[in-house]
Amino acid sequence: MSLTRLTLAYLPLVDAAPLIAAQEMGFAREEGLTLDLVAAPSWSSARDMLAFGRVEAAHMLAPVPVAMSLGIGGVASSISALMTLSLNGTAIGVSETLAERLRAGGHSFDFRDAEAAGRALVNATEGPLRLGVPFPFSMHAELFYYWLSASGRPAPQSLQIRTVPPPLMADAIAQGDIDAFCVGEPWGSIAVERGVAHLLLPGRAIWASAPEKVLAARSDWVAAEPELTGRLMRAIWRACRWLGTGGEETTAAELLARSDYLNLAPEIIDRGLSGRIVVSPKGEMRDCPGFVEFHAGGATFPWRSHAAWIARQMATRLGLDLRSSVDTAKSVFRTDLYRQHLADVGAALPGASEKIEGANGPDTAVAAERGRLILTENRFFDGAIFDPAAKN
Repeated sequence: MSLTRLTLAYLPLVDAAPLIAAQEMGFAREEGLTLDLVAAPSWSSARDMLAFGRVEAAHMLAPVPVAMSLGIGGVASSISALMTLSLNGTAIGVSETLAERLRAGGHSFDFRDAEAAGRALVNATEGPLRLGVPFPFSMHAELFYYWLSASGRPAPQSLQIRTVPPPLMADAIAQGDIDAFCVGEPWGSIAVERGVAHLLLPGRAIWASAPEKVLAARSDWVAAEPELTGRLMRAIWRACRWLGTGGEETTAAELLARSDYLNLAPEIIDRGLSGRIVVSPKGEMRDCPGFVEFHAGGATFPWRSHAAWIARQMATRLGLDLRSSVDTAKSVFRTDLYRQHLADVGAALPGASEKIEGANGPDTAVAAERGRLILTENRFFDGAIFDPAAKN
């Protein structure tokens, strides 16, 4: 069978697993595709490769297509978020020096309580806090801003955000360039293994269903290649289902560990996949169910309320018009294409394309086009509620 070749950019992270599994486990081949996966050195490189046509699609930070739609960041290109690739999967870490101050103040590093961790961090620091994130327009940065502002440290005024590619995060904290970081696995675990950081919180402790990565493509390519778009989405969706249905963690870790991809020990990669996280150089372990989610609870659906939340945060911080920013962002998350291309493969199709964020506890049932859908928890740590239809 002749296969159509598509080139996709990714960064070496655990949440690149859907692209890697789609190629290695044969899901792409089932759709008549072969995926050339190109590792990008940074998120700006991945964005530019996509915007300037070097790749057809990319593993991308969820806020990047939103930022581009709002004219933020200097690259003018219309990018569509075809589906969500993963929820959460990030960890916040602190330097050895800061960890010692936190422990001296009585913090237990339970890797669960965002309110207590935020209070402890604010009490343990003075002056600007230097934070490493992989990209300025990322859930890493947005979660930091949201969490620390709610914890009593006004953001971004009291923060110094520094952009560090994920594989270099351990170097940055070891060299004293940053005090803390938020990064996707396995790079938080690498910093712990090197003895230069302690992990304070998973990202999901701040927002239980934060959209971390999306499958992004140029909107003009999507319009010109509807059949290829559908085939790619189906291949990636099947990979997400395989990753999320349990029992595949060891195989997935071994795939990602290969020299062609992350080139790390599978035992390190498995921490993020399994949610069994080592939080300190002393080997303290914490269980974090749902640390990263690829499939369950409609995880791959590109909720327009996710785009709206991101847009509201950016617009508020940058002084943009809130209503127009939210409306523009919603159109970037392509629920229409998700419904069109994934209806026949068994994907859960919610009855609505947006939801109130922060309102769902575990196992919340909602209307679906077929049967019923059990959503993942989407609570914020401070009990906030975000209604994407609100006027402000």
